[in-house]
Amino acid sequence: MAEAHQAVAFQFTVTPEGIDLQLSHQALTEIYLSGVRSWKKRIVRLKNSVITGVYPASPSSWLFVVIAILATMYTRSDPSMGLIAKIQEHLPVRNMFMSHHPNLVSAVLFSTMLWLLLIFTMRLCLKQLLSYHRWMFEQHGKMSNTTKVWVALVRIFSGRKPLLYSYQGSLPNLPLPTTKDTVKRYLESVRPLMDDTQFERMTKLATEFETTLGNRLQWYLKLKALWAANYVSDWWEEYVYLRGRSPIMVNSNYYGMDFLYVTPTPIQAARAGNTIHAMLLYRRKLNKEEIKPVSTVIPLCAAQCERMFNTTRTPGEETGKETHWQDSDYVAVYHRGRYFRLRVYHSGRLLSPREIEFQIQRILDDTSPPSKGEEKLGALTAGDSSGVNKRSLDCIEKAAFFVTLDDDEQGMMGDDPAASLDRYAKSLLHGKCYDRWFDKSFSVVFYKNGKNGMNAEHSWADAPVVAHLWEYALATDSFQLGYNAEGHCKGEVDSSLPKPQKLNWEIPPECEELISQSLAVAQNLADDVDFHVFSFRDFGKGKVKKCRVSPDAFIQIALQLAYYRERGSFCLTYEASMTRLFREGRTETVRSCTSESSAFVQALDGEEVPCRRLFRAASEKHQQLYRMAMTGAGIDRHLFCLYVVSKYLGEESPFLKEVLSEPWRLSTSQTPVQQVELFDLVNHPEYISCGGGFGPVADDGYGVSYCIVGDNMINFHISCKHSCPQTDAHKFGAQIRKALRDILQLLSPNQQEKEPKKTGESRPEVKKDQ
Repeated sequence: MAEAHQAVAFQFTVTPEGIDLQLSHQALTEIYLSGVRSWKKRIVRLKNSVITGVYPASPSSWLFVVIAILATMYTRSDPSMGLIAKIQEHLPVRNMFMSHHPNLVSAVLFSTMLWLLLIFTMRLCLKQLLSYHRWMFEQHGKMSNTTKVWVALVRIFSGRKPLLYSYQGSLPNLPLPTTKDTVKRYLESVRPLMDDTQFERMTKLATEFETTLGNRLQWYLKLKALWAANYVSDWWEEYVYLRGRSPIMVNSNYYGMDFLYVTPTPIQAARAGNTIHAMLLYRRKLNKEEIKPVSTVIPLCAAQCERMFNTTRTPGEETGKETHWQDSDYVAVYHRGRYFRLRVYHSGRLLSPREIEFQIQRILDDTSPPSKGEEKLGALTAGDSSGVNKRSLDCIEKAAFFVTLDDDEQGMMGDDPAASLDRYAKSLLHGKCYDRWFDKSFSVVFYKNGKNGMNAEHSWADAPVVAHLWEYALATDSFQLGYNAEGHCKGEVDSSLPKPQKLNWEIPPECEELISQSLAVAQNLADDVDFHVFSFRDFGKGKVKKCRVSPDAFIQIALQLAYYRERGSFCLTYEASMTRLFREGRTETVRSCTSESSAFVQALDGEEVPCRRLFRAASEKHQQLYRMAMTGAGIDRHLFCLYVVSKYLGEESPFLKEVLSEPWRLSTSQTPVQQVELFDLVNHPEYISCGGGFGPVADDGYGVSYCIVGDNMINFHISCKHSCPQTDAHKFGAQIRKALRDILQLLSPNQQEKEPKKTGESRPEVKKDQ
């Protein structure tokens, strides 16, 4: 009952002598400090709003403009060309200061208007500059004079020390392609997948759509593109994610892995202490907007970062929604069927890693049994959505994020390290189907042997946003916070810390039945997933670049070759590309199976010279498609939005219906390392993350995620379903390895003969206690 008493600030009892009021000094202090912390955050948000609102200028530039105007007036000149006098004529004289200093007040008002006009002009110029994308289509290493001038102007108009959201108001809107261009690109993309009869039929459907219904649907999209910052993102989030009724576990959520070859500490509570503290440091930087804007050559949209913490997906009858809270001072923890509230602030300060470790250990040592029906409650977030999921589970939903303390050991270990990686991936993707909270923005899993990982919900953000947080947490855990000689977190513990609060539940029998039904659905789905994770160490992007080929194009063509060798045919292939060059941008599809890549694959066993030429053509085509997708000239998001409009209008389109029903039998995605500066792969090459992965999109297809690490490693995560007799993750992995080697042998046969292969896929893991 101690936790319950700490939850109230006062108690009172009525006695014959009157009312006996008992104040809790500790609770009142916590309330006061919580209020102070809340007001500090509001002040910081207000300050950042001002700084971001006037960017690329600065608030101090207002004073410079005022002084410049006043100095000019002092020399008997009128920089306003009569406007200051006009302002003075219309000023109401309400107090002594304004009646004695009308010129000063008028000058300050004119200076302020001039300053705001300059800000508007600078922002408009920056927006136009950021709309220039020709630099992406120029040959690598050769920059045109136009692009050189553009780079200089972007630097001039970008200001200094931008905050995370400084560029948001200057990012261009996502352009709307013409229906004619999109239909043309679509037909080109499906040509290698259809015979002449099928293609002729599809061409007829496409032409009919373009000349009739397409124009009407496009008109509505033009209105939306003019009105909204992004004509895709809100519909994409709602109809692709939030309106989906299938389980989000496996089908939508994705995961990220720990270091591949090293575990910083074997102590579960210590690893949790450092990682949770690191993530809260990231949240503090996020709230203060101190995170440097992610950029390629130009900044990317940071809108997805806003809902990273304190966010959960809440289901509804027709559509779910993402609910975000401004702040949360605790994390929700699951261990052996019980849920706990772990407060991460005490006396107005963030708990140290050692204190979080101490609190986590308290949970691990707690032997209390779970409440009736509590143990598998999380299955409600894994199975089909239903009415019971609408109950408000405030404590879990409002937590900063969700933590699972898992009793299993995972990672690359044992006599069969390859199989252990496969088990590790499945554990992160679905666990036991009830020991994760799949609706939270992300859940962090800590295993008994010190390994960790995360599972992220997809509707609020895409993988690169979560990966940015995960990279920061891994690097801060190992290279900044560290551990003592015994493997514990560094620092001291405040003995007055209250125990983590165990949550109580009263779950009726009918709810237990729903939990069982949801768990059965989730368990069948999880058991059906086949996973294979491996590190390809024969070569990496270093050798590929020496062949003057894009590493991503190289891998994508290898995937086409591997699939063709296994199935004897080609398939519709999805590669995720980002559109964050635009405001509120998310993703676009690169249709990687092209006529050029198909021609290369079919000709590979022929003469070498024609094959090399065909490969170059396939590589260049892929790069072209990727650049077009990034710059708003993709195919699938436009067709998707046209389909949504047709549904709103109650119009049926055979063309759109067929396009959107085509299965993606090969769904692929690259997880790039974004913060290379946080890791020292030269002196600490063992500190390599294995990347992350996702479940198969089609029942008879593959999901392939890959992470290019350094110059000599590519990590692959392959998923499919056991229930499909045509798919096998391990066999497909073997085909990918062979395809990669064969293509490099084709491009640089002499280099392959001189250098021995470096397999290293079963390299043992090293555990470090400090």
